[in-house]
Amino acid sequence: MSAFRYRAVNESGKAARGVIEAETPRLAKGLLRQQGLWVSELEEIASLGAKGERSLGTAKLSLLTRQLATLLDAGLPIEQALSVLIEQSEVEREKQLVAALRSEILSGSSLSQALLRHPRVFPELYRTIVSAGEESGKAAAVMQRLADYLESRASLASKVGLAFIYPAVVMFVSALVIVGLLTWVVPQMVTVFQSAKQTLPLLTRLLLWASQFVRDWGLIFFVLMAMASVAGWHALKKQAVRRQFDAWRLKLPLIGRFERTANTAQLASTLAILVGSGVPLLNALQAVSGVLGSLPLRDAVAEAAKQVREGMTLSRALAASKMFPPVLIHLIGSGEATGRLEHMLEKAAAQQAQELENRVSTFTGLLGPLMVLLMGGVVLVIVLAILLPVFEMNQLVK
Repeated sequence: MSAFRYRAVNESGKAARGVIEAETPRLAKGLLRQQGLWVSELEEIASLGAKGERSLGTAKLSLLTRQLATLLDAGLPIEQALSVLIEQSEVEREKQLVAALRSEILSGSSLSQALLRHPRVFPELYRTIVSAGEESGKAAAVMQRLADYLESRASLASKVGLAFIYPAVVMFVSALVIVGLLTWVVPQMVTVFQSAKQTLPLLTRLLLWASQFVRDWGLIFFVLMAMASVAGWHALKKQAVRRQFDAWRLKLPLIGRFERTANTAQLASTLAILVGSGVPLLNALQAVSGVLGSLPLRDAVAEAAKQVREGMTLSRALAASKMFPPVLIHLIGSGEATGRLEHMLEKAAAQQAQELENRVSTFTGLLGPLMVLLMGGVVLVIVLAILLPVFEMNQLVK
């Protein structure tokens, strides 16, 4: 049985769209006619493959995984569990995706093979873990762990993103206030200063120059910055440029520590779920390299995988790169020595995630007040530059 995506109109002329399952397109049209629908477009979902697909995002993918894991844990066969997900899904794109998976499974494919047809939705790591669960016969338990992993990853990303919202808003408002003062308030005072025919203080002259520059060149400067940003974004698509940029970021005093800690937490948590799901260590290292966002750290993991293949322990291989924090190396070494590598990787992931949260919380907690002080200082300078000539005029009058 296959899944078909259709567009149709009913007897009253109202448009309808959805997904229907049938053996052939002809039978699908017949079933739709029995429902009073006249088909204008019918396409088999399974045949679409990855064409036009987009990623669901970590949050939606984790929810879909959790729902599927719960249904499998309840004892439902995979095709029946997918049927339940099709019925309860309220998003058309997700419904079509699940219907395509079910169609491929009914045609004889395994779940991991069905996922392989949709690489943009289900990344290599996801497919590797599902395949390991199928091979071990513990698909439900592995899906539960996979859902936990995706939820923790989404939660950490959400916490870090939310922490930077307040400083970003303060910075944006500060910039608007300063630009408004320079382009509207200061020009209003220029005529007063010019009519006084007196030598203006240096601070006032600098302010007038800045105001004139912003009014004359501000828009051009903004356009040039936007063009430079777009050019930089396109340049970063090249592996060589991206690798140099990532290496430079790792060397920065503050951002580099954030980057290293975040990638280390990602490495440890991903390795923990892969090893715990029964994936061989070499395969796990190959899968985890695609998860890391920093190319130099990806290269370090790839080199560590080569050394592990030659017989070196994982802790020594990672330590040789000198790219990862000592706490990760020591915990992995302890796990290898005691046979509890999965447990130690989970501890390393939790420790690094907590450290990242603490660093981000401290940084953003200080950044907000600093931005307020900086804005207050700039506004104070502008006010002083405006008031100084006024004070001098008052002295002349006296």
